[in-house]
Amino acid sequence: MSRGAKGAIRRPLALALAVLTLAGLLALAGPAGSATAASSCAGRKVRTLTFDAGAVHVYRKGGRYVCAVLVPRKQVMGKGGWKAGKGTIRIRAWAGQWVRNKRHPAGPVTVHAGRRPVCVHARVGSVRYTSGWILR
Repeated sequence: MSRGAKGAIRRPLALALAVLTLAGLLALAGPAGSATAASSCAGRKVRTLTFDAGAVHVYRKGGRYVCAVLVPRKQVMGKGGWKAGKGTIRIRAWAGQWVRNKRHPAGPVTVHAGRRPVCVHARVGSVRYTSGWILR
């Protein structure tokens, strides 16, 4: 066998090994990437408010805007028994109006708060949660 023939055999093997290694790395990194994509609020997480039917993640962006996302639990107790968790969220800055996202009721909802405190109201099924005034 000549030297050129050995190189012709080694190249496809090296390519196949590289493709398999890359596929393995992507398979391991795949679930972690989707978990971070669940948050659609920009900024840093400043508060996590938990209640019986889920959690509200509150983010602050640039020191002026506050964003909130509702993450309901998988099942909640409703009038007819256990139901899938669907919910709504509203957020209000001090001396402002309630803001909600009509297209996506569970958020994200962003409000211009400046340095004012905000109040978050969430509802999942028949369970309601009000945060009170936070983030002063």
